[in-house]
Amino acid sequence: MRHVTVHELNNQLQHGDAPVLLDVREEWEVARCQLPGCIWIPMGQIMARSGELNKHAQTVVICHHGIRSWQVAKYLEREGFSDVINLTGGIDAWAREIDPAMTIY
Repeated sequence: MRHVTVHELNNQLQHGDAPVLLDVREEWEVARCQLPGCIWIPMGQIMARSGELNKHAQTVVICHHGIRSWQVAKYLEREGFSDVINLTGGIDAWAREIDPAMTIY
């Protein structure tokens, strides 16, 4: 599994090379803040819903700090996903380093 920093992901998004963004946080967390265009599947539903995702698409997994997303990314790799990337620092790092207007919790 690869890891990407928020700066690397921001650069990729700004250049139109958008991966699938998979947000695995809980509903209350997503209600506070989120990246536009994310697919939202809470971590607890990944096993049941991973079939909704393209196994061959570059997929960046996002959570609050990067720990749940790492666990989900490892699971997806075991399930045969070929290009899974964990967002280091999660949405918290995004809010602190890329988008200071985003809610921090």
